[in-house]
Amino acid sequence: MPRPHGGKLIDRHINRHIKKQLEEIKKLPKLEINTNLSEDIENIANGVFSPLNGFLCRNDLESVLNEKRLADDTPWTIPILLDVDKRDIPNVNEGDSIILKSKENGVIATIDIQEIYTFNKESLAKLVYGTTDSSHPGVANVQNMKPYVIGGNISLIKSTPSTFDKYNLSPKETRFLFKQKGWKDIVAFQTRNPPHIGHEYVQKTALTFVDGILINPIIGKKKKGDFSDEVILASYETLMKHYYLKERAVMSILRTSMKYAGPREAIHHAIMRKNFGCTHFIVGRDHAGVGNYYGPYDAHDIFSEFPDLGIIPLFFRSFSRCTKCGSVVNEKICPHDQKYHINFSGKKIRELLQNGEIPSEDMMRKEVAETILKFEKPFVE
Repeated sequence: MPRPHGGKLIDRHINRHIKKQLEEIKKLPKLEINTNLSEDIENIANGVFSPLNGFLCRNDLESVLNEKRLADDTPWTIPILLDVDKRDIPNVNEGDSIILKSKENGVIATIDIQEIYTFNKESLAKLVYGTTDSSHPGVANVQNMKPYVIGGNISLIKSTPSTFDKYNLSPKETRFLFKQKGWKDIVAFQTRNPPHIGHEYVQKTALTFVDGILINPIIGKKKKGDFSDEVILASYETLMKHYYLKERAVMSILRTSMKYAGPREAIHHAIMRKNFGCTHFIVGRDHAGVGNYYGPYDAHDIFSEFPDLGIIPLFFRSFSRCTKCGSVVNEKICPHDQKYHINFSGKKIRELLQNGEIPSEDMMRKEVAETILKFEKPFVE
């Protein structure tokens, strides 16, 4: 099992000694935050974003944007930022502490403000997403950010139970679970869709060479037309019940928003799974991509920039069902012409399900499709 990213699993939960000072903490200025920021706080506090102790200060932001590394040279590719409008924090200065509070999910935390600074939205968008096109959902989010950024360490005071918590394991818990199972080599599979036969092929191919697999769906804000969180989890429960060995596969969610940052986000996803204790990470075609903003294998190529990442990427390029071979194949193992190949078209599967039809068993397990069709609204609206 690898050491956490940066060498130490971060824990930013407020300790008992500080809890005695809660009456004093309650007097601090308060800032309302949205769900995405509250999820970032929980991921920092739980060690998912190790080695981050808080939101990025300017030197770390500039290094992440230009070098894809934190200022101390630790690989890091996605800026974790707390954007604010100064009108929301009047009379608050660097060196002060404030309370961060989310009405949406009950997160309460403090931040010790090290810096309050401005940033260039266009430059940030270009460097992270490779484009300034507002049609890109990540770019649109950047354009909607508030004009200032607060950098500093956070401490999580409270988080309330939320939907899907029974699936929500922290890095400490997954590492303990893997040790209990005797797993030394663990592969992580990132997903934001229900599984089709191609996904199952990739997972089981990788699982063949390790001790266990962590199926790790992203739960959080998604774009319109994506499958809902409920559908993703239910469909994977069905697949694992019927087609996986219980002692070789576990599922735990990752609460974070998709950035659709392509190559940079692939590295970010790998780092988070390293913190969960995984030794390997599956990277598919156009990983974390959207539209036509990235090349199909840009998310593979970027890993060559990080020989010190500390988690092994497993690259899967194209795979399809060959009617001649009678099985799922990839470009390295099948000699037959493309006319014999059935591609796993997510779009086609989606259209069939939208029409209430069950895709062929060459495309998706019947049990999985039936599970999806039980939902009245399986897609994000």
